[in-house]
Amino acid sequence: MAAIYSGIYLKLKSAKTSWEDKLKLARFAWISHQCVLPNKEQVLLDWVSHALVSYYNKKPELEDEVVEKLWAYLDNVIHSKRLQNLLKSGKTIGLSFSIAQVINERLSEACSQKTQQNIGTVLSCSSGILSTPSLSIIYTAKCELLVDLLSKLSKLACQQLASDNAVGSQLFSVLQLTFAQYLLIQRQQTNPNRVFGQVSSHLLQPCLLLRHLLTARSWTQADDNHVRQHLSREIRNQVETLLQAALFPPELFSSYKEELLPEQEVQEKKKGALKSLLLPVKTVQTKLGSGFCEPALHGAVVAGSVSLLYKLFLDAYCKAENHLVCFHMLSRLFGCLRLSGIQQGMREDTLSPADWSMELLALEQLLNLVLSSDIYNVASDRIRHKEVQFGFYRKLAQMLIGHSQASIPAWFRCLKLLMSLNHLIVEPDLDDLVASTWVDAKASEQRTKKPQEALISTMFQTYSKLRQFPRLFEEVLTVLCRPAADELRLPVFSAGLTVKLRECLLELPPNQILDILCLFVEKCQTLIIPALEGSADTALKLLSVSSVLHAFLFNMRSLDDVTPSSVVLRTQSLLAKMQKGIIQPLMELLQAPRRKEEKSDLWLRKASDSALLLVYTWVEVDTLFGVSCSKYVSPTAEMAGAVTELAARHWGISAFLPGVEEQCWERVMELANSFASTSKYCLELLTLQKMKMILMQTKADLQALQHAAAFILKSGRSSMSRGESEPWDEDISAISDLTYPTAHWHLVISNLTILLPYISLKDVEYIANVLLETLVLAKAQEAATDQESAISTGNVSLGLMYSSFLPEMKVLHCAFLTSLIRQFTGLLPAAARDSVDLPLQQLSAGSIPWHEEILAPFRPVDPLEALSENKLLKDELSLPWKTLEKVAQCIVLLAQNGCPVILKESQLENCLGLLEIASLLKLDSLLPSDCTRCFLVLLSLLANTKASVSCSKQLLLKFLSTCFHLLRCLQAGRNASSVFKVFHASDVLEVVMTSQLRASKFFTDVLTVPVWAQYLQEVQAFLENFLQMIIERRQSVRLNLEKFMSFLVSCKPDIGAAKSKGGKNWNPAAGQLLLMAFTTLCHVVTLYLQQLPEKKLQSADVLSALLEPVVLQMVRTVEHGLQSNTPNQPLPVAFIPSVTTLLKADLSRAVRKGWQKEPSGFLEQPRIKLYQKFYSQILKELPCAGSNLQFLQSALQFLTVFCSVPELYPGKETALVVVFAIKKLLTGPAITTQVIHSMEEELTEVLVQLLGNCSAEEFYTIMRLVLQGLEMRNVWQQNAKMQTKEACQDQSLISTIVVPILETVAALLRQGEGVLLNPHHVSLAFSILLTVPLDHVKTEEYRSVFLGVHEVLFSIVQCHPKVLLKAAPSFLNSFHRLVVSVMHEGRQKGDRGNTDEFEVILKCAHLVERMYTHIAAEMEDFTVFSAFIVAQYVTELQKVTLHPAVKKHLTEGIYHILDLCIERDIKFLNVSLPAGVREVFKDLYNDYNHYHKAKKQGEEKYTA
Repeated sequence: MAAIYSGIYLKLKSAKTSWEDKLKLARFAWISHQCVLPNKEQVLLDWVSHALVSYYNKKPELEDEVVEKLWAYLDNVIHSKRLQNLLKSGKTIGLSFSIAQVINERLSEACSQKTQQNIGTVLSCSSGILSTPSLSIIYTAKCELLVDLLSKLSKLACQQLASDNAVGSQLFSVLQLTFAQYLLIQRQQTNPNRVFGQVSSHLLQPCLLLRHLLTARSWTQADDNHVRQHLSREIRNQVETLLQAALFPPELFSSYKEELLPEQEVQEKKKGALKSLLLPVKTVQTKLGSGFCEPALHGAVVAGSVSLLYKLFLDAYCKAENHLVCFHMLSRLFGCLRLSGIQQGMREDTLSPADWSMELLALEQLLNLVLSSDIYNVASDRIRHKEVQFGFYRKLAQMLIGHSQASIPAWFRCLKLLMSLNHLIVEPDLDDLVASTWVDAKASEQRTKKPQEALISTMFQTYSKLRQFPRLFEEVLTVLCRPAADELRLPVFSAGLTVKLRECLLELPPNQILDILCLFVEKCQTLIIPALEGSADTALKLLSVSSVLHAFLFNMRSLDDVTPSSVVLRTQSLLAKMQKGIIQPLMELLQAPRRKEEKSDLWLRKASDSALLLVYTWVEVDTLFGVSCSKYVSPTAEMAGAVTELAARHWGISAFLPGVEEQCWERVMELANSFASTSKYCLELLTLQKMKMILMQTKADLQALQHAAAFILKSGRSSMSRGESEPWDEDISAISDLTYPTAHWHLVISNLTILLPYISLKDVEYIANVLLETLVLAKAQEAATDQESAISTGNVSLGLMYSSFLPEMKVLHCAFLTSLIRQFTGLLPAAARDSVDLPLQQLSAGSIPWHEEILAPFRPVDPLEALSENKLLKDELSLPWKTLEKVAQCIVLLAQNGCPVILKESQLENCLGLLEIASLLKLDSLLPSDCTRCFLVLLSLLANTKASVSCSKQLLLKFLSTCFHLLRCLQAGRNASSVFKVFHASDVLEVVMTSQLRASKFFTDVLTVPVWAQYLQEVQAFLENFLQMIIERRQSVRLNLEKFMSFLVSCKPDIGAAKSKGGKNWNPAAGQLLLMAFTTLCHVVTLYLQQLPEKKLQSADVLSALLEPVVLQMVRTVEHGLQSNTPNQPLPVAFIPSVTTLLKADLSRAVRKGWQKEPSGFLEQPRIKLYQKFYSQILKELPCAGSNLQFLQSALQFLTVFCSVPELYPGKETALVVVFAIKKLLTGPAITTQVIHSMEEELTEVLVQLLGNCSAEEFYTIMRLVLQGLEMRNVWQQNAKMQTKEACQDQSLISTIVVPILETVAALLRQGEGVLLNPHHVSLAFSILLTVPLDHVKTEEYRSVFLGVHEVLFSIVQCHPKVLLKAAPSFLNSFHRLVVSVMHEGRQKGDRGNTDEFEVILKCAHLVERMYTHIAAEMEDFTVFSAFIVAQYVTELQKVTLHPAVKKHLTEGIYHILDLCIERDIKFLNVSLPAGVREVFKDLYNDYNHYHKAKKQGEEKYTA
């Protein structure tokens, strides 16, 4: 056979053999052992290589299919296990260099054709060659081939990334492998010039393009996940490493220096001849400038590459002495950006906004690198280098300021960086900077606002530190006084800037602030006021200046008694000048009579806004200074003689602002009120200020307060009624028609505690109505608001609802409830709305004095009229309660008649929205009448409404659940029992159950949905709370319970049910509802009976007798439900608590009658069968329950009761069956740590019953089963060990998996003392500990992991000492890992950082010390290991420098181990330890003798 097959080589070489046959022969020859050829593997590789090379050299003409098969054959051979095994065994097999050239050519073709079809095999061959060292030599030995391959692969990757096709992983895996190979070769190169040439010529452009496309690509789900998450990042890092090593090696710095510093060349020539000069910077610039990609991409690639290259340059060469070289590199790289062309005079419109954004981002990154590397030293640049850097940055600033790009965030950031470098860079253009970046900038978007505010904040901080704040605001004033760009000039100070201004003003000297204010007042007085009339432009300037004055006066430090007198006098003079020179002329201008059409002029509106803003500011500041500074004399005091007695008595304007007459002020107010803007808002603020000043008097003027409060509310009523508003950023100078309602509402709600006592009931109702309307719109308004700092009407209203103030405002609380009920009424269908007899209409009737209960105690009553008044008062107080009683009767009748109002889905959604608003009320703090009203509303919604057939059932269930939840909230209130004034308790229960049983026919197909379970829980909670209230009231308890029991027994769960196949009606939803009611009733009554004193045992017997029919009906309902339950379907969760309650009731009755061992002695046989059937069904479903917590908890509660009577087990079953079922449940895949925690209590109770009621033999079997389970079901050998290993690979799983496993192991070891007899079981714990990660762990996780490992070790030491002696090496190995980790975490660092984190390390070191001490004191047999422990310790100690506090603990511990060492051990350590470690040991031993041993001997000397 061998002879036959040996001719294969000739056939492969023969031209007569077809290529198909050649390929078959080659495949056969490769896999067959019977084919004998000398050096067969090499021969076959050479054959296929030659065939491919010949084809690409255009010698034989081959079909494409044959060529692809040849590539496939080569790929199979390269990746075959046979070849790998031969190479591992040492056999030499190689490929020719020509095959590498062919691969490169094939990839080159794919690049030029821009198609990547049919190159998968070639890529696979490349991958196989590069990953096999003996084959990869064809590339590594000829670096040019590897460079060429890398270039081609990079271009292919760029084509794939630039296309719309999904990105696959094969090409990028090969590319990553090729990069790794090249970087390896690159490091071995000795000629940096050659490497630079190779990379700059062949790799620089494709690598930069590749990096850009990897960074900029919008990845999709179709792209390969491995490429997206891992390979793209790795390849970017490899590109950076390659460029760093090739372009900027240390050897090339001299070339960079010579090129970048031309004057250096002259100096060098004097010293000697130069070598041939390499121009690396020019080379890089040329490569960046040439078109190596599509024109559309070129600018973006260059912009992204420039900052990268500069970063790499700085990483390589940035030292203090090289800063000038680094700067020149910056200027040359900046020349590659298109921005440099604009700087040199290129037209601005050549760059699109997107281009500007990219270029500015690149510039920002360059400037960030300059700033972070500290390249620009102002003094050095000025003294040594003729301000070459300053000149560059100055031109840059001029270009940026001259070409405003306020819509691009990077533009602001670049200017901020230039200012951070040196404020003098922008100082000459400060006015233009202020104009373009601040006053006239249209940066309204949030993304541009933040960088704009950051730039202006930097300006504030810079000029504040330089104490040149007046210089800055002089320029601001200059800009403000220029003609305004348009009416929409943005406010000068946003909320964020106001905060920054306040910070600066608090640090500035008061005189500088006053200088600025005087400058603004003077400019306003001399330049703006004279030219104001009729000029819209001047009016806009005035408003801007006024807003600055307001901002400064409101945010500067207030005057007080320690303020220097000179400052106080200057402030008085300023306010007097402001009043006489600005406010008074403005008042005179505004009071002039005007035609109607003139009143709408822009200049008049803005002048009015400015005037009122200045008046409010003046009054507020004057009042504050007067209160806080005793030295301050108000200008109003100087003119006190001019204030008329009438004005002072009625609190007219002249009482606050001297020099303004009442008639003049009234005309100004009339004008201001015609604009919904700043002026109107300022009028409200002034009125509020007036109220505060009146309240500060010893005797307040009630009438004036009422007029003022009414004025504020009336002022904004028309704007609020329109319902249109926009968010407001709290800038008082920028209030418009749409932001005014928000500002007004904010003022009203913020000052409600001042306003509320002085407004009429009508106004209270108005506030309540607006509050409700804004809350209804709040969600939509929140969604539309994208401004973080802005406030909206909805937010303001929500803030009030969440505050603790609303329940204290009882009148408003009551009015809001009335408004809410009216809103509910408005949602009813039109026919129902017209019916005056319906409950909701009566509960919100305007003729009923619902608030009288609140106001009555505060009404002053004349003693002479006391009797008649008292009678009227009683009538008024009784009217609401009579109405409530009438409504209660109406609800009962309507529920009995069954004529509910039908609601559509949209109406139901709106009702649900209103219920959510009602939940924001503090329902537990309502007054008795309001509590009852609210209860009746909710009861009416439950009993007298019905969803239409087309309505979503889940929505209806959510609506009903919310109603019951709110009823429970009412029950928790202190006035919950007020309901019983208008209702019999049993009537409420009957109404609730009747309505819900009637509604249940809709829910037959949603009984498995979570919303149904939640609904049942809410109904149950309500019934339980209500029954508990009946019992706690102790009024007609027996009567109410008896009526409710009779009602429940009479209920049949077939309401609305269709005929079933068996011919019986059954509504499963109604069945579950009834069972829940039965269960709740039995549970509450049973608890009540248990708490009854002996005197009332007779009534207890009566109630027990009444429970009998309830229990019987309950049994029938359960049996019906089980019969109607579909076979193989899980039990309805609602059934389980019911059967548990039944069983409890039967068992408690048995206890009362005297216990008998046989179940038949106290239970009827059908009942026993029912419980046994239920028990069997639960055991069957338990392992399959997964994470269904509600089922698991109910099922375990049933098993707890069932297993308390072992005689109930069916047949020959024992407790073991239950243990098996629980074990199967716990080992299921869906059971997580969280699930176990949630049902821990129920599990414990079941196990207590099982173990408490089983025989000794069963107990032994259960314990053995548990221990076997620990071993067999993966807690030890597989689960803990495998889970720990898996968790260690993912740091996020440490706290959730590793730590609980360690805690479990420690607990089992402690509990297993004397039970775990097999030493192997204990020693398995060590294998778990060895997998636990102790390094590279976060400090908070490190503590819990360390404690877990320590607890396991300590449990073994304490509870299993015999096992420990046999497994001493494993114990010491595990403990040594703890020691090493503490040493690593506790090493000396420059800055300890967080003190809490260091405390954790100290505690861990203390635990290590304790363990050392325990080993030395308690474990004498460990003496033989003492030298080994010391050797381990000093070996690690030699590697780190410990923090003194950590070292103290560890040293104290190791001293105790040294106590165990005898002289022979010390000698052994001195001889055997390596040189460096030996020195550490000697130091340790000397300290031990000097401190510890001497102290110990001293103690022993005095020990009895």
